[in-house]
Amino acid sequence: MEYNTAVLTACAQFVLLCFIGIKAAEPSGDGGGWSSDSGFRLQDEGDCNIDILDGFSLSHQQFIERYAYSRPVILRGLTDNTRFRSLCSKASLLEEYGASKVRLSTANTFSYRKVDIPLQEYVDDLLRPQSADALGSETLYFFGDNNFTEWQSLFEQYESPPYVLPRTSGAYSFGIAGPGTGVPFHWHGPGYSEVIYGRKRWFLYPPDREPHFHPNRTTLSWLRDTYPHLPEEEAPLECTIRPGEVLYFPDRWWHATLNLDTSVFISTFLG
Repeated sequence: MEYNTAVLTACAQFVLLCFIGIKAAEPSGDGGGWSSDSGFRLQDEGDCNIDILDGFSLSHQQFIERYAYSRPVILRGLTDNTRFRSLCSKASLLEEYGASKVRLSTANTFSYRKVDIPLQEYVDDLLRPQSADALGSETLYFFGDNNFTEWQSLFEQYESPPYVLPRTSGAYSFGIAGPGTGVPFHWHGPGYSEVIYGRKRWFLYPPDREPHFHPNRTTLSWLRDTYPHLPEEEAPLECTIRPGEVLYFPDRWWHATLNLDTSVFISTFLG
C-alpha cells in the first residue's frame, strides 16, 4: 500500500508514541465515506472507566438519581438515528451543504479565532490527520457555530437523547473532524455527545479537580506529554465512544476530546 508524503509527514509524530498507534486500515463497518484515502486512524482507544448501560435498562428517574448531577454515563441504543446517519454520509452532506459556509474554530481552550469557508473547501483542504506538535491556535476544525436556519432540515432528522434535566432545553452542536483533532480541557453546562461516524475518545474530571494542561496545546499533545506521567490519583475518567453510543457529561465537568478517526458528531447542550 502506498502513502503520499504529505500524509506521512502529518502522521509521523504519532508513530513514536507507545500508547498511540496508527494503522493503515479502514474502520470496521460503514464509515459513511469519511475514512481518509490513506486509512490513517489512531488505534489506541485507551481504558474505559465510565459506566456503560443499555438505554432501555435505565429509567429517566434512575438517570436523574444516579448520573444527572454527579457523574458521566454512556448509554447504548438510546435512540435510533439511522436516517440521520444516512444524511450525514460524506456524499449526502457535500451534495446538500458543500457550497454552504461553515464556521471553523481554533482547537484551543478558548477558541478565539473563527474562519468561515465552504464545507467543500474544508473537507478538501483541512480535513486531515493532525500533528501532535501543532498548537491549538494553529488548528481549525468544524464544531459548533452551526447556522441553524440553513441546517435545520438536517437537524430535524436527529433524534436527541430523551433524558432531559428539569427546566432545560437542548441546543445542537454539529461537527466533522480528522484523526488527531479534538478540543483541550474546558467546561460548560451539561449535555450529551454522540458520534455518527468514527470514534471519539473522552477525558473527564469533576468540577473540583481541574486538570493540568496548557490552554494552547492540543489534546493529542497532552496525551503524549502529560497523560503517561499522571499519578494514579490524578487519572481522568475516560472512554472512547462509537456510533450508537451517547455520552452524558454533568454540569461544569472538565472534559477534553480526541477524534481517533475522521469523525462526524453531534452534541446536545442542555441549557
